[in-house]
Amino acid sequence: MSRDVLQRIIWVGVFGIAFAFVESSVVVYLRAIYYPEGFTFPLRLIDQQHVLVELAREFSTIAMLVVVGLIAGKRGWERFAYSVIGFGVWDIFYYVWLKVVLDWPSSITEWDVLFLIPLPWIGPVLAPVLVSLLMIGCGIAIVYRLDTGRSFRPGIRSWGLSIVATVLILFSFMADTGATLHGQVPEPYGYSFLVIGLVLYSLSFFLACRPPPTPESGSSHEE
Repeated sequence: MSRDVLQRIIWVGVFGIAFAFVESSVVVYLRAIYYPEGFTFPLRLIDQQHVLVELAREFSTIAMLVVVGLIAGKRGWERFAYSVIGFGVWDIFYYVWLKVVLDWPSSITEWDVLFLIPLPWIGPVLAPVLVSLLMIGCGIAIVYRLDTGRSFRPGIRSWGLSIVATVLILFSFMADTGATLHGQVPEPYGYSFLVIGLVLYSLSFFLACRPPPTPESGSSHEE
């Protein structure tokens, strides 16, 4: 890996760490308002204006992480890779900073509200951390492959596996609408959906890294 690429990865990581503190500080204030005795389920109703602000903040968060990738990368998949590296670092350090400031979560199996679009996502902290670790690993691998002249070309099978994986993992986060929309205690988390999704993502990545087939020499000859 070239020095320039390594520096870009480091700076994207630094951005993710710093941005994670900004995000976690907002949550610190929200929990002081709505959960003064400590965050727990069932969820409490949030003021409508605060909900709108939170939705706008989440859109802004995604936009910032995408823009970082566009700035750091020079071409399509490289830009995508830097974005997912930044996202993964940001997501993990969001919990690191909450642990530093609030001493929360008490364990990686503690539940959290992960996202709000299009429905609230909930799940144990372990779930988004595992997804983020895979994102960081795949993002660095993509950047490294492209920097060393190797290919990254997702085909139909890679896209299909990624779509199925995305649906399964999102389902694991959004299926329990009783807990997210009706103030109920969450049902047990569907770890099987998460594991299958992560495996499918990994397989999709492996297929995208395979070199394109080359025509066999001497496969055709004149009669």
